[in-house]
Amino acid sequence: MTAERQTWSSRVTYILTVAGATIGFGATWRFPYLVGQNGGGAYVLLFCICMIVIGIPMILVENVIGRRRQMNSIDAFGGSANGKPISKWWKIVAYSGLLGCFGIIAYYMVIGGWVLRYIYDIVVGNLDLTAKAMDAATTTAHYEKAITNSPLNISFWTFIFVAVNWFILSKGIIDGIERSVKFLMPVLFVFLLIMVIRNLTLEGASEGIKFYLQPDFSKITPRLFIFVLGQVFFALSLGFGVLITLSSYLSKQEDLVKTSIITAIVNTVIAVMAGFMIFPGLFSFGLAPNSGPSLVFQTLPIVFSHMWLGPVFAVIFFSLLLLAALTTSITLYEVLITALAEKTKLNRQASIAVVLLGIFILGNIPSAFNSTIFNWFDFVSGNILFVLTALATCIFTGYCLKDEAKKELSYCASPTTVNIWFNYVKYVLPIIIFIVFIYGLFY
Repeated sequence: MTAERQTWSSRVTYILTVAGATIGFGATWRFPYLVGQNGGGAYVLLFCICMIVIGIPMILVENVIGRRRQMNSIDAFGGSANGKPISKWWKIVAYSGLLGCFGIIAYYMVIGGWVLRYIYDIVVGNLDLTAKAMDAATTTAHYEKAITNSPLNISFWTFIFVAVNWFILSKGIIDGIERSVKFLMPVLFVFLLIMVIRNLTLEGASEGIKFYLQPDFSKITPRLFIFVLGQVFFALSLGFGVLITLSSYLSKQEDLVKTSIITAIVNTVIAVMAGFMIFPGLFSFGLAPNSGPSLVFQTLPIVFSHMWLGPVFAVIFFSLLLLAALTTSITLYEVLITALAEKTKLNRQASIAVVLLGIFILGNIPSAFNSTIFNWFDFVSGNILFVLTALATCIFTGYCLKDEAKKELSYCASPTTVNIWFNYVKYVLPIIIFIVFIYGLFY
């Protein structure tokens, strides 16, 4: 670890940062619409189970790899283990994660641009949520006008979102990311709580709660289980090098087991709370919960148009989405920035410029102008690269690091617990991840 490298000032700020990194659109946008499409309570139940049996062990894997050498996500796969040098070919795993990280940011920032555009349209009245006659045709027409048929305008809003990230990242780990997360995460929780309370107090909300929490066990199938596993990986940003990079700034005294458990719990709680701010409102106004990815942008505006102070709550809701996206995007960028700065002669500010401008030109603008490119980035990074990288990190931990991996946890867990985790990662997780990969590739 170089002398210039900063470390997190406390465990709390690290946990807040990791929580912010793993919430994002995965918990606030993707999770609710997947619940609506896949059986309501059955999906929620499986998600909570998978977070325990898959999420926590995988968070530990990436934390161990990152904290071991306290370096960027590429050099984290270097050095020596058990008295032998680690093959340089393992760094291919890191580059796969970096490529996947590029792919995620390429379209992720564009969704941030969509959210900014919606906030603007609600504030200035372009999307009139005071109109009681608002229906699916109206919201669909607005979506097509504001998003689908306005790539140049969306590129502008995406650039604004990128610029906000640039400002925060330019301040560094402590003054930038850590300080912003200390402010953004509490605000996000407050906004989320406001929306949950508002939706739970709507007339007819109980039907939405029933759909959301009461599982229909007939819908729990192997296919749904594998589908949920994919969401757990997406929700926790596994396979992108995010947790490897963030944990590399941890001191050797931090308890990795405790932070991994807290990370999983916070992510699960936020995701579940996100459902409470959506489904009660949908059922209160007789709207279908299974509208898919368009749920947030085309269905929820109808709910807000029928709600008292609808425009106010709509702005709060979309601001919540934006804050969740921001706490994730700054950490996704940090993976690439840290790797570039530590592997080249570029300083941090130059690395930020190269990464953010490079992705904006090569990824964000093409995604804003072409939905096929947008979907391609999503599929390749989400269904191929991040799953393969996660699979490789398990193999790296179990078959390359071996006792070195156990040593990182030896002071914060009993030998029995460490051995159970290690064998689970070595023999069980790779099989599960491989099944997820095959399913995501062909089904």
